Amino acid sequence: MLPLIGILIVIVGFALRLNALLVVTLAGVATGLASGQSLPDVIAAFGKAFVDSRYIAIVWLALPVIGLAERSGLKERSRDVISRIRAATAGRVLLVYLALRQITAALGLVSLGGHAQMVRPLVAPMAEGAAENTHGDLPEATRERIKAMAAGVDNVGMFFGEDVFVAIGSILLIRGFLEQNGIVVEPLQLARWAIPTALCAFVLHGARLWWFDRQIARQVAADAPAGEQAS
Repeated sequence: MLPLIGILIVIVGFALRLNALLVVTLAGVATGLASGQSLPDVIAAFGKAFVDSRYIAIVWLALPVIGLAERSGLKERSRDVISRIRAATAGRVLLVYLALRQITAALGLVSLGGHAQMVRPLVAPMAEGAAENTHGDLPEATRERIKAMAAGVDNVGMFFGEDVFVAIGSILLIRGFLEQNGIVVEPLQLARWAIPTALCAFVLHGARLWWFDRQIARQVAADAPAGEQAS
């Protein structure tokens, strides 16, 4: 029963709201020592587990980098850069990102976008900056709508773009489902027929972004003081 002490350490550590990484590490070390292993063997086991699963752990290394970049003013700089482009609007910025997201997802590069690594630090601030350049100071509700629309653009581009790529999980899932119902298709056929779907999604969501610019203009005008509207 002694090797189960790691579970007790995890329960107590989480109950006391201690650092989760520290608690789990101490629980692992305690479990290894209680099992009769030496400290070097326990550390070697940690190292082996990290090396064997480094392709999973490497993704999380990007999150601290993104956080440091935001703290250093990445969002502010991206907003300033896009505000210098007079023709840029929130809808046009998001339309460009939609096209890039769909194209890269169709090529299998699904990790190039995403809410945490692309939308929050870059796309949403750029769309806000373009809207500010067009309409001036924005109401808080408008800013939240722009952020929501930026996240939605990433979802649409990813969802309809990735099916064009043959070696993707969604294609295999569709193929497996169809085969269970007696319909045999090749992944290349599914990917080929996903192209018109992706184009339709781009056109329809592009129209939504065109209309979104006009919704922003109306909302800003409605929230403006009476004196500013008269002027």
